[in-house]
Amino acid sequence: MAPRILFLGAGNRGFAYARHATALGAAVVGVAEPRRERREAFQKAFGVERAFTTWQEALDAPRIGEAAIVALPDRLHKEAAVALMEKGYHLLLEKPIAPTWPEVEEVAKAKAKTGRLVAVAHVLRYTPYAQALKALLREGAIGEVVSAQHLEPVGHWHYAHSFVRGNWRKEAESSFFLLAKSVHDLDWLLFLLPGEVARVASFGGLYHFRPERRPAGAAERCLACPEGVERRCPFSAKRIYLEAFDRGERGWPLDVVAFPLTRENLLRALEEGPYGECVYLGRNDVADHQVVVLEYKDGKTASFHTEGLSRMRFRETRLFGTEGELYGDGRYLRLSHFVKGERVVDLELEREGSVRTGHGGGDFGLMRAFLQAVAKEDESLLEPFPEAVYAHRLAFLAEEGRRLGRVMETQGP
Repeated sequence: MAPRILFLGAGNRGFAYARHATALGAAVVGVAEPRRERREAFQKAFGVERAFTTWQEALDAPRIGEAAIVALPDRLHKEAAVALMEKGYHLLLEKPIAPTWPEVEEVAKAKAKTGRLVAVAHVLRYTPYAQALKALLREGAIGEVVSAQHLEPVGHWHYAHSFVRGNWRKEAESSFFLLAKSVHDLDWLLFLLPGEVARVASFGGLYHFRPERRPAGAAERCLACPEGVERRCPFSAKRIYLEAFDRGERGWPLDVVAFPLTRENLLRALEEGPYGECVYLGRNDVADHQVVVLEYKDGKTASFHTEGLSRMRFRETRLFGTEGELYGDGRYLRLSHFVKGERVVDLELEREGSVRTGHGGGDFGLMRAFLQAVAKEDESLLEPFPEAVYAHRLAFLAEEGRRLGRVMETQGP
């Protein structure tokens, strides 16, 4: 029998997962969402009868399915996840697991106690690209992997949308940048280079999006900014949202700014809401660039860059092995074997890799694996939950080290 799913959250992620779930034959039986327009649109799109204003109301009601999707704000993940597992639901939990390490531990303890399946939305592992790359490593394409370099090019306008103007611009209201955006990049490094990490170091911070960087003559809102200033600004809300709408673009990120998405609603949102504000007002406090360095207990190493000031594209990874080197960018895998020479594998996949393309197929792959795991009650069909927890631990250690200016010891696995 196809699993029945309760959705907590009908935002962008909730809609995306529901589309994949229904395409795979699952039944969406309930939704909890405080925003009336979003809740009603979700009900209409997926034929949902049971609707709740808050997630707590959904938990107070009798259990209505086998599984639940947690697509709530970061700060609500722990409370909702623990309650759902205690109620008997299997979970697909949007990253991060929780915004503090003690809360992550609480979720892990609840999972161990209840025996529920938990799929953490570390979607990079579930892409066709990831599976092809992992297969090459298993067959020894570059020998034993010794070191890794990984880049997350967030994209200048994506960073401005989500981390300067959007829901993740204040750490106290969500979580710190590395955790919110890139914990699944640390998980990706563990996927490619498994093992126990001995030491973690991190550097970076909020460099560019500060009041002292504001151009002379800039207005507080992009729509009121003098044309000579606005047209030179890479972060112009007029360009990112309004001109994109006029070109025919729909969906994310425009429907985050205005919902239902019409030009009138979009214009009003840019005139009144946070997405129309100048990025240099100082209303954000999360890092806009960060570097993480890992030293494994066996001597292997890995480094990771997450860059808000970048051209938006798929993540890029370089792996260095005892017999060769491998570079991947979401579509191409370029191998250079020390003896056999070079070859290129073209996966013929979409390389953009953002929310707009379902994270390169990762969203669909995650949902397919989750539904199969729930239907068969077989956790082996999911990527290991302990590794997701370990990636979170590394993120917290890296952030602590960045703030303290110290190299952090992991003190065990």
